[in-house]
Amino acid sequence: MPRLFTGLEIPAQTGLMLSFLRGGLRGARWIDTENYHITLRFIGDIDDRMADEVADALDRIRRDPVEIRLNGLGSFGNGKPHAVWARVEPNPALMELQAEQERILQRLRLPAERRKYMPHVTLARCRSSSNQDVARWLAERGDFQAQPFTAARFVLFSSRASIGGGPYLVEEAYPLGRHGGGMDIADDMTRHAEFYR
Repeated sequence: MPRLFTGLEIPAQTGLMLSFLRGGLRGARWIDTENYHITLRFIGDIDDRMADEVADALDRIRRDPVEIRLNGLGSFGNGKPHAVWARVEPNPALMELQAEQERILQRLRLPAERRKYMPHVTLARCRSSSNQDVARWLAERGDFQAQPFTAARFVLFSSRASIGGGPYLVEEAYPLGRHGGGMDIADDMTRHAEFYR
């Protein structure tokens, strides 16, 4: 089974705004616009049986759609930057959705996430960018804000383990705001086609 993680997709209009931030940073490898996302919980490499258990357990989540606001930029890396990202403003609905997924995965005996959850959209991996390069890039663009949007579903993504940064494939989709059982991914894609186009 490929490497798995859960996340929220980025609508096309927001992705376009994020794409305007590309460039001007030496040593950066920019994420393709279609691969922008907000990770909720990294799962990792698991076998097919566990992947089925994860997919079934996530299907029991019942939560309302989540409003997402992007404001500000930042970087990861102590001493040497390894990524730049757009900040996702934490809110109770987002943090509770993430926390519920964490509890579900721990109940399946998957290792707990060691790092505190900090929602963001990765924009670039910094291959050879210096601290000065990143500081300059952030200073020039640090007041970034995008129009808020509502995430109507979360998804189970798969990725290739080798390189990071995509391509990411949607393995399962879980609508938010539903009251009945799960929805077939093809039906869900049709229903939300306008939002994600």
